[in-house]
Amino acid sequence: MSTESVAAAMGAGKYAQALEDACIRFGIVTPLEKAHFLAQVAHESAGFRTTTEYASGKAYEGRKDLGNTQPGDGVRFKGRALIQVTGRANYRTYSLWKYGDERVVLNPEMLAELPDAVDAAGWYWTVARPKIPGMARADDLVGVTKAINGGRNGLIDRGERLAKAKQLFGLPA
Repeated sequence: MSTESVAAAMGAGKYAQALEDACIRFGIVTPLEKAHFLAQVAHESAGFRTTTEYASGKAYEGRKDLGNTQPGDGVRFKGRALIQVTGRANYRTYSLWKYGDERVVLNPEMLAELPDAVDAAGWYWTVARPKIPGMARADDLVGVTKAINGGRNGLIDRGERLAKAKQLFGLPA
């Protein structure tokens, strides 16, 4: 099955073609790594239902480790994209990487819309956290989850989504 077909079967809807394109652009090419990528973005987006974190973002207020140094940064730079990119520093780094300027910092909602919702996920996977691809190719669900989430949050759901993606790609569970 193609990446687009697997993404569609996992409920990606309008993101399916963009995910196929992103896998090519970001060098996510092995079926196992694609399975991990799709499982993680499916979990992070609540089954492709949202590209904006449900929580208000107030918990991130004043988090200097996220670059949130201005009043209101926690809410303004809450998690967005198919992998929840969080914090002023991450928004800025992504924006400079993709556009060469700070347009995403000035318009944070860009990360919730195509093409940035998908591109930011690919960027996070390969550029912001360059160890993730190797962990995915080693089939290290816990390592990939910790690199994305900082902990083991949602590990069971991520594992179930990974099992489905593997099955769709014709890989052993």
